[in-house]
Amino acid sequence: QIRKLFSKEDFIEVYCRCSLAECARRDVKGLYKKAESGEIKNFTGISSPYEEPIGPDLLLDTYSQTFEESVDAVISILDKKKIFT
Repeated sequence: QIRKLFSKEDFIEVYCRCSLAECARRDVKGLYKKAESGEIKNFTGISSPYEEPIGPDLLLDTYSQTFEESVDAVISILDKKKIFT
């Protein structure tokens, strides 16, 4: 729905994929533990559903890609769309 608000040239959907287990492992604030224990209601992926986007322009797999690989992928898609020119 958001994509429809913009021209094709002005919108890039980037999906940063990360497993629930990896998100919980990286959680320095302990929000996933609180959500799992019921302290936080409607927490996406725990007590509230999460739907992956269908057909993003760019998918970054933050578990298997390095930070540098992800940055390179973002710069590449911006370059292809001539964002920096």
